[in-house]
Amino acid sequence: MNRYIRLGVNIDHVATLRNARGGDFPDVIKAAKVVEESGADLITVHVREDRRHINENDLKNILNTLNIPVNLEIAANLEMIEIATQYNPKFVCFVPENRKEITTEGGLDVVKNFKALSNVLKSILETEIKVSVFIDPDKEQIKATNDLGIKTIEFHTGSYANAFSKNKNIDKELKKIEENSFFAKQIGLNCHAGHGLTFENVASIAALPNITELNIGHFIIADSIFNGLQNSILKMRNIIKQASL
Repeated sequence: MNRYIRLGVNIDHVATLRNARGGDFPDVIKAAKVVEESGADLITVHVREDRRHINENDLKNILNTLNIPVNLEIAANLEMIEIATQYNPKFVCFVPENRKEITTEGGLDVVKNFKALSNVLKSILETEIKVSVFIDPDKEQIKATNDLGIKTIEFHTGSYANAFSKNKNIDKELKKIEENSFFAKQIGLNCHAGHGLTFENVASIAALPNITELNIGHFIIADSIFNGLQNSILKMRNIIKQASL
């Protein structure tokens, strides 16, 4: 039986381009509709503390317009949790956030921040929102996430993507994801992946038997400048499908 891997498309950088000049162009909601019409399974957006791209108004309009679920990425703090519970997306993924970073630089350190996370996440874990945590592919991080009572993880694939671009340590980084996704599955966790994935490197991740969802944003939006958003999504979807046969 063929596996089906869900595809989430992150449209943050449509908003980044809009915010570079202010105003309404390109239209984030129009982009979200194209994503839906292109067969993506969900829309992913990251409301950052500095609102550098997606903001609450975008989130509200996306939730009110689309029929596919929204996966909201946020930092693990009370301000962001209040936003999540107010707008009530189907999914929330907690990610690390450093205001000086250009993009997310790694996974959330659940082991180091276990006590604080346990306190701050308590309220959202009591809601109907399905919660995940963005972590590095590491057994101790997986165990700590499970101990928090969170049953879905998303692996940060940035180290693998960097290895692929440098053609160095690719097998090592891929094996790390493979072994840890297997471990996660063994202890009853759902395993997603994302960050830095492209047409060239996504197939090896999609081929891993315990990965059930991929979230991809920057590359798809960048490729869409030359090929159109729908074409970029359809090509990514086809590569993922072929890899999971």
